[in-house]
Amino acid sequence: MPCSSSAASGSGPYGRRSLWRDSDFRRLWVGQTASQLGEHTSLVVLPLFAVLTLHADAVQLGALRAVGQAPILLLSLLAGAWVDRWRTRTLMVLTDAGRALALGAAAVAGVLGCLGLPALFAVAFAVGALSVFFDVAYQASLVRLVERDQLVRGNSALEGSRSAAQIGGPALGGTLVSALSAPVAAASSAVFFALSFLSIRRIARRESLPDCSARPARVWRRIHEGLRFVARDTSLRTVCLASAAFQFSFAAVMTAYLLFLPRELHLSGTAMGLVLAATGPGALLGSLLAARLPSRFGHGIVLVSAAAIGDGVFLSVPALHGSGAVTVLALLAVNFVFGTFGQLVNVTVMAVRQTVTPNGMQGRVAATINFVGLGLTPLGSLLGGLLAETWGTRTSLLTAAAGMLLSPLLMALSPLARLGRTLPSPTVTAGQ
Repeated sequence: MPCSSSAASGSGPYGRRSLWRDSDFRRLWVGQTASQLGEHTSLVVLPLFAVLTLHADAVQLGALRAVGQAPILLLSLLAGAWVDRWRTRTLMVLTDAGRALALGAAAVAGVLGCLGLPALFAVAFAVGALSVFFDVAYQASLVRLVERDQLVRGNSALEGSRSAAQIGGPALGGTLVSALSAPVAAASSAVFFALSFLSIRRIARRESLPDCSARPARVWRRIHEGLRFVARDTSLRTVCLASAAFQFSFAAVMTAYLLFLPRELHLSGTAMGLVLAATGPGALLGSLLAARLPSRFGHGIVLVSAAAIGDGVFLSVPALHGSGAVTVLALLAVNFVFGTFGQLVNVTVMAVRQTVTPNGMQGRVAATINFVGLGLTPLGSLLGGLLAETWGTRTSLLTAAAGMLLSPLLMALSPLARLGRTLPSPTVTAGQ
């Protein structure tokens, strides 16, 4: 049964107890961690599967990555509409099972030698589509399970595990492919999703959902309601615009950055991997800071200052020259600072968004912001490549990095900058 007849009370069952003392929160955390490990492992395993086992060329590999990312644009808004009508536990369990089956089937077919590129494209799309639904569902699930004043700590724990998965997942995937084989690595990703399935299905607490005893509205109408709600709420609209500005500029930065490191600084592949990996430990620190700093200094000042520091640090990269130890250490520091303050912004923004959004709109608001924010990344990547080709990597990197500062500027000029230590109550809307 997708809906509950009980009205959402807006308060969770944890009271003032530590989140970690509650077995259901631990099950959610374990399941989300395993799911994120499976997702980030598969992001490396499937491309390597295509290259090493199926001998895909550069164009085919690019197409495979695009197919896996396409569901973000195609399905995010639909996922939001569904999540607001169904139990998040049900959706997370179903998506875990689907991804485990898809990757398990790919592994078996790979071992038997009967998996071709078209089938691998289908697996990549299926895993990407189910991941879109899982990601929206797990963001909404926390609001239905915990007190609103515990959202920052809850998000800190969940986002910390996601950061760890971003660090360990790709490394684990690459190691498994190198040490064993691509099919075995795909099977390992399936195991992570199976572990997530087993953990999340053990959550015993029934979620409190909005009253949906009346005939449900059409999906497209519900999507429109989510878009309209975000557009009308000043804080959510600012989050949406700031996210879009950041994602667009960051995509351009990364395109120029990945060209700048080997071509201008002449870094080796090992040095590049070390530099890029520094973002992960920074993100873990940022998750820990997000559990304390907003309640101590105020959410607004933390949001704006962290975004300005995290985004602005990339302005120093074009000034670097050579591939010596000093340059590598500087790049490690830049990526660590970016990871720390970027994650501090992510966790704080998520808590603000979840707090000002009624329970019945959580899925659609998360999906709308994901859709608008991530929807511009392909254009940003294309712009970064065009600028690098026209102006050179150093100038294009500086220009794109300056564009990232539009995000903290938008937040500084909005009511988000005035948020205090306590977050506001949800916005009341008719029909929610």
